[in-house]
Amino acid sequence: AEYMGSMKVLPFAVSRFAAPMSFWSHVEMAPLDPIVGLNELFSKDSNPKKTNLGVGAYRDENGKPWVLPSVKKAEKRVMDANYDKEYVGIVGDLQFTKLSAQLALTSESPALTQGRTTTVQTISGTGALRVAGNFLAKFHNKPLWMPAPTWGNHTPIFAHAGLQLKSYRYYDAKTIGLDIEGMLDAISKIPEGDTILFHPSAHNPTGVDPSQSQWDQIEKVVAQRKLLPLFDMAYQGFASGDLDRDAYAVRHFIKQGHQCILTQSYAKNMGLYGLRVGAMSVVCDSGEEAKKVESQVKIVIRPMYSSPPIYGVRIAKTILGDKDGLYKEWVDDVKTMSGRIIKMRHEMVDQLAKEGSTHNWDHIKKQIGMFCFTGLKEEQVMKLRTDYSIYMTSNGRISVAGLNEKNLSYVASAIHNVSK
Repeated sequence: AEYMGSMKVLPFAVSRFAAPMSFWSHVEMAPLDPIVGLNELFSKDSNPKKTNLGVGAYRDENGKPWVLPSVKKAEKRVMDANYDKEYVGIVGDLQFTKLSAQLALTSESPALTQGRTTTVQTISGTGALRVAGNFLAKFHNKPLWMPAPTWGNHTPIFAHAGLQLKSYRYYDAKTIGLDIEGMLDAISKIPEGDTILFHPSAHNPTGVDPSQSQWDQIEKVVAQRKLLPLFDMAYQGFASGDLDRDAYAVRHFIKQGHQCILTQSYAKNMGLYGLRVGAMSVVCDSGEEAKKVESQVKIVIRPMYSSPPIYGVRIAKTILGDKDGLYKEWVDDVKTMSGRIIKMRHEMVDQLAKEGSTHNWDHIKKQIGMFCFTGLKEEQVMKLRTDYSIYMTSNGRISVAGLNEKNLSYVASAIHNVSK
């Protein structure tokens, strides 16, 4: 030791905190989300003809995001109103929740007029599903049956909520259509009281929907098995351009006396993707039961996100509440989006025929909504990616909104070349 004046200076000692143990050394790199990974590959591709058919958002005829004219007008009204930024209650904006339930069920629905339904504002459709999952885990913790296949996020949402997940037959890969007989048979064997998930319109990822008469058949089997339907309605109006047609399944089940859970998203049909506007409704047996359910849903929401955001919902309720003005303009905007997608479906089939394809591509026209199961095999999908810079998910699902007059011929030619 050395001395400095009267102080003894000790040799340098390594602090026990100099090389701390990492608390996170055991954390492994998570696999990329399939869509996120696809977008990253697309962004790095230098081919000027590259085409992204994986993104799940509407694009206009120029391949650009489209802010609906009705949304622009509603947003101006919101800004001009100079609202404050105070919290909204746990259940959200009460005007919005009323209007959202009416959009799904109609204002004349006995489930609403009798006060048997409770509706809460949620963080878009994903948030609605998570709230529903947590509520089910606490008060109806029975297996949840999902169609095979279903939206990729359904599984982690409900698994994280603590539900046991099972699947029922839905899609027929041979016909690239609905396996209605297999579906009805599978549902008929589900234990009584279990929960069953349905996509009321624009099934994601296949684009394959039951017809109204098939929904009638499905309802009868669900009633016989005393199942609890959970409807994930993310595309009302966006699928067919008809708000009533896209809500048929939900309304029919309720008309037949079913209690059910309904989730809604305004990401697609209003284009409010990043504003996260959604709702969850529980249709109960009585008004008193609905009040009790709402009190418990509040307890689910409070520790999850406390209360929902206010900006996007103000735009949505401005549109939904202006029945003679913005609402009608919005309906036209929805028809514009769905109409362009339907047009692209038909033109793709026509273009494939012009390219000389001898395959039957009619399933592209028959499917509905943003997504289409092309029937392409994984090796064909990979060849499209490597040889033509056309990006889609490995199961052959494409977002039809990614097609337009500028890339349609190129995409059709490429699909023909890999599927000869």
